[in-house]
Formats: sequence, C-alpha cells, structure tokens
Amino acid sequence: MPVSSWTILCDFDGTISVEDVIDSLLDRFGRPGWEVLEQDWRAGRIGSRECMAGQVELLQMSRAELDEHLREMWIDHAFPGFVAKARELGVPIRVVSDGLDVAIRQILECYGLDDLPLAANHLAPATPPQQWQLTSPFQADGCRSGTCKCACVAQAREHGAKTLLIGDGASDFCAADRVDFVFAKHRLIEHCRAAGIPYVPITGFEDALEFLPQLLDGSLPERLSVPALATSA
Repeated sequence: MPVSSWTILCDFDGTISVEDVIDSLLDRFGRPGWEVLEQDWRAGRIGSRECMAGQVELLQMSRAELDEHLREMWIDHAFPGFVAKARELGVPIRVVSDGLDVAIRQILECYGLDDLPLAANHLAPATPPQQWQLTSPFQADGCRSGTCKCACVAQAREHGAKTLLIGDGASDFCAADRVDFVFAKHRLIEHCRAAGIPYVPITGFEDALEFLPQLLDGSLPERLSVPALATSA
C-alpha cells in the first residue's frame, strides 16, 4: 500500500452523517431550555462546549431509547467507499467532531467503520436526577469548542503531513484556516471563499471520492480552488 504525505481530518455531523445527531436528539428528547442555549451559542455569548454540556443535561432518554434513535441515523452513502479509497492510497483518516463519541461510534459501527480514529465529546450517564453528562477530552486552553479541531490539525502536522479538512459548518471554520486544503460543504464553502482558503466545494462523498486522487497527484484543477474575486459595482 502506498504511503501518502497527506492526512485527512473529517467532520461528522452534517458531513459524514446525513443529519446532525445532537439536533435530532434534542428535537426528540430535549426538555425545554435547550433552544435558549442554542440561541446563546449562535449569538456568540457562549462557546459550543458550554452550549452542548447544557443541552446534554436536558436530554431525557434511556440508553435503550438512545440506541433505538441512533439506529435510525444514516451516513452519506459514499463515505464507506471514500474510506476504502483513502486506505488504498495510504491516507490516514481521523474523524474530528464537536459531537458525541457514543453516537458516532455506534452509527459508524453499522457500516463497519467504528475503527476510524475519533476525537469527540464524551457522552456518559449522569448522577440522577440528570440522565446524561458531557465531558470534552479533546478541548484546549483558549478554545471554547468541545473538540479543538485546530489542535487536531497541529497534531496531524507533527510528522510533516499535509492536512485535508472535510467539513460543513461553523465548527470547522477555525481549522480550515490552518490546513493545506479543504473539501467544503454548506456554510464552510462561503467561509473558505471569503477567507481565500484553498478548497473545492462538494455536495457529498461522491465528489470527495473523485477529487481525492487528483489532490494527491497534484492534478486537481486550480480553478476549483481559487476563491471568487470581488467585482466592483
């Protein structure tokens, strides 16, 4: 198997998964108050770690209900093929998520992918009357996220590897500024374009599967990675 000079850091919720897992859990099992925390986070009054820790405390569900709900969650249909191609090309993949480790592992297990390295928040049973609690083993000083993706980028670069980030939203913005290239979905496209970050837009892992070999051999068309130029009125 060839060994690549690249490593891949891949977001989970909304990138690998079709639906945001924590949002789906809150919609189904969240007690009143989680929406206020969401609004505070979106307004920048609190960080994602504080937001999610508070929201997890408001989840009212048994382990059996959690397991049943997670069995209904889907991932991008092309992601298993993308992982297989990356492994064939010798490119390490690590899932880096501000989501829930238990949920991510269980969902990936359904596809035989639970052996992927993972950095995420830890969901665990809590002391009653709370049912669940959140800890963040991958947080970093000065970062308000549960999982500091910038620290994950720095760790990936320790041995000189170039880094590819695959993501979709606000939790990926900071890391996108620090990697060598981005496969971007949704809001991350606009961030990369505005910041002049080298990227290609993707709609899913079918696109990523097409672009990965081109990125590795240097043939990815430059026109796809050049940010849009501002035009005068």
